[in-house]
Parts: sequence; C-alpha cells; structure tokens
Amino acid sequence: MAKLTKVLLSSSSVLMLAALACGSGTPTQIPVENATTAPVAGGTPAIVQAPLTQHEMTPGELPADKLGSVGDQDSSITAAKKRAPGGDRFTFNRFERPFNSVSMDTYFPYLDILESTVYQDDLWLYMVVRMKGQSQQETLPGKYALELDTNLDGGGDWYVEVNAPSKTEWSVDGVRVLFDDNDDVGGTLSMHTDDPATTGNGYEKSVFDSGQGDDPDLAWARISPADPTVVQLAVKRAMIDNDTTFMINAWAGADDMDPARFDLSDSYTHEQAGTSLTELPIYYPIKEVSELDNACRIPVGFQPTGNEPGLCPTKPAENVACASEQYICIPFGNQVICYCIDN
Repeated sequence: MAKLTKVLLSSSSVLMLAALACGSGTPTQIPVENATTAPVAGGTPAIVQAPLTQHEMTPGELPADKLGSVGDQDSSITAAKKRAPGGDRFTFNRFERPFNSVSMDTYFPYLDILESTVYQDDLWLYMVVRMKGQSQQETLPGKYALELDTNLDGGGDWYVEVNAPSKTEWSVDGVRVLFDDNDDVGGTLSMHTDDPATTGNGYEKSVFDSGQGDDPDLAWARISPADPTVVQLAVKRAMIDNDTTFMINAWAGADDMDPARFDLSDSYTHEQAGTSLTELPIYYPIKEVSELDNACRIPVGFQPTGNEPGLCPTKPAENVACASEQYICIPFGNQVICYCIDN
C-alpha cells in the first residue's frame, strides 16, 4: 500500500497549491486536522498548517448487482413491550439489542439493522446497512461496521467501522480498520460461547484511522444520498488480497460494541450480558451488553453448506419453517439457501 504523505506548508503556499490544483487536475488535498497556532518571539502566535492527506482513489456509486443480502429483525414492533421479537442468541454471538440496559425503556431505531447488502466492483467491496430510522435529531450517531471472515473458519479477520457518519459524500472521517493479527477473535469455538471462557484482545492491530495509515484511501463511509437511514461502507479489495471467497456481516452499536472484546460472547457470561428476549427469564433483561445489533453473515464466492459459523439458520427452499414466517432465500448455483430471520 502507498505510504501516507505528510506535507508542512505555509498558509500562502497552501493557497498557491490550491490554485494550481484547480487548473491542473491534481488529486484533492484534504486537511487531516485544523491548523493550530504556535508562539514566536515577541509573543505573537504564528499559524502552523496541519499535515495534509492526499487522496488518489475514492469509491464510486454502488454496482448494479449485489453479491448477497440478509434481513434482520425489526425490534420496533415489540419495543413497547421492552423486548426484541427474536434474533438475540448470545451463545451464538448474535445480538438484537437496540435498547438501553436493564430498564429497556428506550429503543434506538438508529441501532436497529433491518437489512445488510454486499456489493463489489473491480476495486472496492461495499457493505450497505439499512437502519430502522434516525435519532430524534435526525442523525445516525452510532457506530456502524462490517466484519470479514476471509478463511471461512468463523473467526473474524478484519473489522471496518465508521463512527457517527454525517456526510452524503464519501469520507474517511471517523473510519477505522482493525485486523486480528494474533488470530484470537472467536476464541476456541468460533461464533459460539467458549466453555470454559477464553480471553483475548480481539481486533488489536490498527491499520487505518481517518485517513492515517499506509494507504490513506483504504476505507470510506457515507450516508446514502438517497436514504438518510442507510450507511454505506467501502474498503479496497486489495486489503484482503482480492480474495473472492469470504463471509461478511454488519454491526451497529455504541460503546459496548468494542472490537477489542470480540467475540463479545466470549468476553462476557450470559448472566453478565443478559438478553432482550422475555422467553429467557433467567437472563432477561439486557445488562452489560446493550445498544447493539448485528446481522448474520453473508457468504460470498462459494456455495455454503449451511453449517458455516455465523450464517443464519438454513432451511430447504421447498420446506421453509420459520417461527414468524420471515425468511430470505438466495440462489447459489443449482441450490437455494433460505435464511430464517427470526431465530
């Protein structure tokens, strides 16, 4: 990946370069942070220009064809009853918790995933996450992420997150990329609670943070220009060596969505984490793991058997039996895999 270029310029030089850039078609230079002041002799502050990040590649519009899509529970339906309609299975690292802790009397539509969809072009991998709604301030103040399992073992390998996206143009602001360098995400039994419990440091290696890293163009995010409830993430396919087979899923959350503690089902006990399902009275209500939602993993580039860790429960297409009759079917070659979205 290209090394990050840092340039220290005077204010007059910045204006001159900007004028030249407009006339020559050179790449746009975007400030990483605001200019600061530094004292000089006589006590008069001088303006010190912050480093600039030069971006050479920006994601485009979404491709016409999607690679896969998975639906997720709409917890607004049962929010008045202080519970989720389904989907919260802590022991399988599946969460449906767009509520506050303990009292569960506040529902957060901007943390409630309804659908996640994956696209891909020659250069970029896109994850599109549709939320139930916005905050009362008509914003999306949560954290929105994708998780990639590139070796199909259930343990996540890459984590890409944007914090409180606010722009409808592609931006690196608040975007970070983390890698599980020591391969401990998932513990000893991927996507299942380990017994006895295991501890690790989750996604511990920072690769990119708001344009800072070996490749300042590695990852981007924006709010969909067409829908203010949709978050779009884009990451270079080169990050995963243009791998054509992987599993990917979406996350939405707040402070408890801590990538250093992934898998979350290994970092807490079920008693500590609680549940959003009243039919599990031993663990109800939500406790230490709240304001969180994730979706099942989407298989890309291969025909799943249905037993891959993180996939939604599968049923034969000709005999779908889901508790609420909510399911989504995706064709893979001559086979159709149907995912229940109420388990």
